[in-house]
Amino acid sequence: MRPEDIIIAPIITEKSSENIQNGRYTFEVNKKATKIQIANAVEKLFEVKVLKVNTISVKGKMKRMGAHAGMTPDWKKAIVTIDTNPADKTYLGKGGKEVKVSKKYKDSIDEFMGA
Repeated sequence: MRPEDIIIAPIITEKSSENIQNGRYTFEVNKKATKIQIANAVEKLFEVKVLKVNTISVKGKMKRMGAHAGMTPDWKKAIVTIDTNPADKTYLGKGGKEVKVSKKYKDSIDEFMGA
């Protein structure tokens, strides 16, 4: 799946807006997407470093319109924690020399609130 197919829409509620201060963003995602696919899609679309992904499968509710009863569709929600203080990674390379990997990561998702 492409990243555009995995992330459907951001979820903007009072609780999710409070979590943005801690680097936690909430998205509606494809029901078949795994945590790894969600993390890769967020990293690719928003150029941030994902630390953790929590997913919740939300069951549809019973709704009535007069005599007709039906169900709203099931959907999946993902709460993605990003690294708000990205630092350069170092590791030991050949010959015991330290090698730095410096990727350009953002510390927030600017497009989330329509900014």
